[in-house]
Amino acid sequence: MSLSVLNNISALYAQNNLASTQKNLQNTLTQLSSGSRINSGADDAAGLALADGLHANVAALNQSARNASDGIGLLQTADGALSQVTNLLNRAVTLATQAANGTLNSSQVSAANQEYQNILSEIGNIGSATNFNGNAVFSSAATTIFVSDGTSSGATVFSDTTGALSTAKVGLDATGASVDFTASSVATLTASSAQTVLTNLTTAIAGVAYQRGQIGANINQLNAASSVATSQSENLTAAESSVRSTDYATATSDLAKFQVLSQTGISALAQANQTQQQVLKLLQ
Repeated sequence: MSLSVLNNISALYAQNNLASTQKNLQNTLTQLSSGSRINSGADDAAGLALADGLHANVAALNQSARNASDGIGLLQTADGALSQVTNLLNRAVTLATQAANGTLNSSQVSAANQEYQNILSEIGNIGSATNFNGNAVFSSAATTIFVSDGTSSGATVFSDTTGALSTAKVGLDATGASVDFTASSVATLTASSAQTVLTNLTTAIAGVAYQRGQIGANINQLNAASSVATSQSENLTAAESSVRSTDYATATSDLAKFQVLSQTGISALAQANQTQQQVLKLLQ
């Protein structure tokens, strides 16, 4: 091998290899300390894009599960309120049945009507006072619950259309139309109006029962959507982890390898630099 003082090729090779080893050693230490195999686009551009995309999908799915949970809370609140309405209507049936009894005197019928009026008022109060997270549950405006499948295109949209709840609109019929609780403007319970009131009450109770059935079905739908979103989130989180997370077995092995290469590289560079000193010996 020729000796030269202008260019020390061996030293240049040793220096380049040492720089590469030090870079790999630093990257390995970063992976071990951060727990992430990909800490910049330079580490794995394709892997970073895939992992970030999966992370965005997971975030959407997790929020969808929370949306579904909020929707379930809203519907359970509505169902609880309608349960109270059913109890009130059942009591009204008892009062109307009593009023239909021709043996009651006027004072007794008047007392039954007074309680009946209180029931009407309480149903109206339930309709106006029932709220969830500061929003009226029984409103003419629909409440939309958005449940995403983790992409921008796929989604399940559920709309709560329970509608306004008042003494004039208690429950829904099979077509979704409002049930007129006070048909023919029968707002006073008397012996003569008792049969008509009973007919209206029967219709109202059936309407409330139908609506509670619809609410129950929607709760089941949102529970299923929440379970699917949670399951998908878990699967995508595992997929993201497999792409992004550090493989500690491999990284630990690489650390030992690069530490040895770093030490031998430093030694090789020192030896390469000493070769130029041999030129001086030739001149002595």
